[in-house]
Amino acid sequence: MKSKTNLIHQSKSSTNKKLFYPMFAPFKLLTSSLVMLFFLLQCQQENLNVAQDQAIKKKDNASLPQSPLNNGDEFWVIAHRGLSGSYPENTLSAFQAAIDIQAEMVELDVSISKDGIPVVVHDRTVDRTTDFEGDVQSFSLEELKRMEVGAWFSEEFRGEEFPTLRNSLELMKDEIAVNIEIKSEAVSDETQGGVVDKALQIVKDLDMSSSVIFSSFDYRVMEQMNVLDPKIPKALLYEASQSDGLLPSELVQKYKIDVFNCSYRQLSEEWINDLQKHKIPYFVYTVNEPELMKEFIEKGVSGIFTDFPQELIKTVENM
Repeated sequence: MKSKTNLIHQSKSSTNKKLFYPMFAPFKLLTSSLVMLFFLLQCQQENLNVAQDQAIKKKDNASLPQSPLNNGDEFWVIAHRGLSGSYPENTLSAFQAAIDIQAEMVELDVSISKDGIPVVVHDRTVDRTTDFEGDVQSFSLEELKRMEVGAWFSEEFRGEEFPTLRNSLELMKDEIAVNIEIKSEAVSDETQGGVVDKALQIVKDLDMSSSVIFSSFDYRVMEQMNVLDPKIPKALLYEASQSDGLLPSELVQKYKIDVFNCSYRQLSEEWINDLQKHKIPYFVYTVNEPELMKEFIEKGVSGIFTDFPQELIKTVENM
């Protein structure tokens, strides 16, 4: 038989347990809830990462244009505005020279004339490269064709015609890949009938869809291309005010693009790690010094825009 003292002790012990468990039950519940919340957040982040990777991988097969001069090293020598260190930029002579030295891609700039014809010129105005003054879009194609665009560079090139996108592409068809940069000042909110639509139609008329890539600093171009023809490769030229602090891979996913382009001065280690992690091709502009070319090749860039592609070719061959 248990003593009265033992019975009292057991009663107190039982009472203490009853008090102890209810007091700590809310803490156990809170801890369990926090663990579950953490687990769900981790799963959500993993799902987002997988979705991002899958969205990027879907573009792999069409991420870059085909070039007849591609040597298979997965690095692109890109003639910036043609062979613009030795010829007047954005001219048929500069484009032909890039073909002759066997660059793998030509980059050119596209604006639009007053009568809606895509023309090749870098600046908003014709002031720097012709003897005339005024906005490119204030002149009809006929008026632009009266301007010569070579003498500003050297008298040797006086008489260079003002090129259209069509005759530039006709020259380069089956010879070299082409990066068509749509100038921001030529872009409108209209998808149908705008400069992007018209440039794309010329590409299709010439059966060059597989050998071009479209790029722009104006992100509306990426959105319009996704409506007009999402299969044609696109490269976003990084512009901070439109990017909302997003990483390159996040911009690639958001705008469904294939290549990330930026100034070599903008390319940070964080960006390199992000791009390489997600296997995104990335090009840098405009690199003209051989030592700098070598530095960025070693950093793993997929291509370099340069005014001196002949120097870049030598640099690649000597590495």
